[in-house]
Amino acid sequence: MSFRFNISAGEFFDLIRPAVLVISAVISIWVLASARKRFPFYLSLLWALGIVTLPLIVLPLYFVSLLLKRPRVEAIEHERYSRSSASHVKWRFAVPALYGFIVLFSIGIYLYRDNETVDAHLARAAQARLYENRTKTINEYKKALALEDNPHTHKLLAIELAAAGNWTEAGSEFRLAELGGEPDDSIHFRLGLVLEQSNHGSEAQSEFEKFLKTASCREEPADDRCGVARARIVAKK
Repeated sequence: MSFRFNISAGEFFDLIRPAVLVISAVISIWVLASARKRFPFYLSLLWALGIVTLPLIVLPLYFVSLLLKRPRVEAIEHERYSRSSASHVKWRFAVPALYGFIVLFSIGIYLYRDNETVDAHLARAAQARLYENRTKTINEYKKALALEDNPHTHKLLAIELAAAGNWTEAGSEFRLAELGGEPDDSIHFRLGLVLEQSNHGSEAQSEFEKFLKTASCREEPADDRCGVARARIVAKK
């Protein structure tokens, strides 16, 4: 029995990144607690933060430093005193706990914000389109547009809406793409088809005529859709 996963390297990285960040944070908490026995607090904090940002590089270096550096006498005496003092024991664990809370909270905020960017929504829309999940594709494009008004995204959304049979909304999105300066010549042809489906024959004819005047139809080799546009214009006359 074999298992195949239709997923790219980039998508796989995005999938495991949250787990990698959390594991790095947990290891950095341990490093902070461990390093405080051997290094000044500021160096311990630097070791811990280094684990979060570059775990595969900093963690081996930290283990090497443990082999080269013997525990300081002051740290040993502090440890002995801590065992006999409940307040010092609580403080010894409170610092890593507070650090862990701050780091994990910061990672959570970062992942949430990164997950809600325009690029993240567009990436999920592209992936949903690949898997022919039209509903999710449309929703992701709409979320991207809520964050950034972009004519190209309006066009992509209009194409998906037209494929779903939502002619009225598709027409509106094509208009917004055109008004926004979308350079794709085919937008007139696509809009003409949508207007035909919406029973706006005269407007559809106008869009087909605009398409025939674009570089896609005036320059060689001409777009195959130019012939379709001419045929539809002739059929309506």
